[in-house]
Amino acid sequence: MIPRYTRKEMRQIWSDETKFSTYLEVEIAVLEAYAELKIVPEDTVESIRRNAKVNVARIEEIEKITNHDVIAFVEQIGETIGNASRYFHYGLTSSDLIDTATNLLLIRATNLLIDDLVRFSETLKKKAIEYRDTPQIGRTHGVHAEPITFGFKIAGWYCEVKRDIERLKTALSEISVGKISGAVGTYSNISPEVEKIVCKKLGLKPEVFSTQIIPRDRYACYMSTLGVIASSLERIALQIRLLQQTEINEVAEPFGKGQKGSSAMPHKRNPILCERICGLARIIRKNVAVSMENVAMWHERDISHSSAERIIFPESTILLDYMINLITGIVEGMEVFQDRLNENINLTLGLVFSQKVLLTLCDKGLSRKDAYEIVQRNAARSRKEKIHLMKLLTYDNEVKKYLSEDEIKSCFDTDWYLRNIHTLFQQLT
Repeated sequence: MIPRYTRKEMRQIWSDETKFSTYLEVEIAVLEAYAELKIVPEDTVESIRRNAKVNVARIEEIEKITNHDVIAFVEQIGETIGNASRYFHYGLTSSDLIDTATNLLLIRATNLLIDDLVRFSETLKKKAIEYRDTPQIGRTHGVHAEPITFGFKIAGWYCEVKRDIERLKTALSEISVGKISGAVGTYSNISPEVEKIVCKKLGLKPEVFSTQIIPRDRYACYMSTLGVIASSLERIALQIRLLQQTEINEVAEPFGKGQKGSSAMPHKRNPILCERICGLARIIRKNVAVSMENVAMWHERDISHSSAERIIFPESTILLDYMINLITGIVEGMEVFQDRLNENINLTLGLVFSQKVLLTLCDKGLSRKDAYEIVQRNAARSRKEKIHLMKLLTYDNEVKKYLSEDEIKSCFDTDWYLRNIHTLFQQLT
């Protein structure tokens, strides 16, 4: 992953140093299990634990010859532990090591993502409450519909992110498994007891009925969750982008001192951060498709998944970590133009209050069809002649048969539309 989108903690998780150190952690856990089962002397395990050192440069050197990174790792560690190397990687296949260690790395990355999302949810909740009573026009199909509040919109984002947190916790359980069962998963050269002890030491559950590898449906489920979360972040970023359009101009992402919007047009203030999130979400969703392709393999395993997973696991968690932190900063620092929010509610000269007029006429005894046609006719005239809908209704003879002037005016009350907002906000947790 390019440095531009890589944060320090996540970069460290996916570094070669951490990867091979995690391989060593798994190998030591296996040796400790052997010691518990009296298969390998405890003093030998202690010697290996004390002397084994990871040297990434040396592993790369050996791999140029072996063309096999696990063998290169095993040989490099063997160089540091002497005769005890005959016990190292004993009874294991490469995937015992790779899959179990990869899951440990994914667990660390996922816990970081969960922490990111929790912080983001707290930011959203704070902003939702801050703007709970700030009226805004709601839009459907991009067209003015009825009043909402800006806090109501943000509260919807908050609830979605809370669901994402729970989804990610479930996905975490999917990949919290280990596999120490040998070449085709039958424990032909290693005891199931070793796997149980190792997994307990590492905080994992043993995979049941693995082949040479952990079944890849687990990773497809995990990656799908990352795709859903990326789409949630894109939805929020897209909303902010749309609200920053010149014709709407209700909200704007932060714009730093000295920042430039365009190399050609000095007036430009573009929503580049939100656009970046939308672009990166596409990459994560693309990786979801790759993880789905990895589920089906030949017989007990082939290696078609391996090269892809070396890319999609680090890339997706790195990008999502970056995106969550970026959108958190955007929401924390976004500008909200309340005057413009008010202007836009009134932009259509009262058309957005049409449903209240419709229902009030129905309450007076008109059929819904007749009431709808009366309001629609006046709305069309309001739009064409640029006359406020309320004014037209007060002069409409059919309307005057059923509604007084005060009753007509009462239909154009923003507060009536927002009267249940506080009740909704009581559900925020």
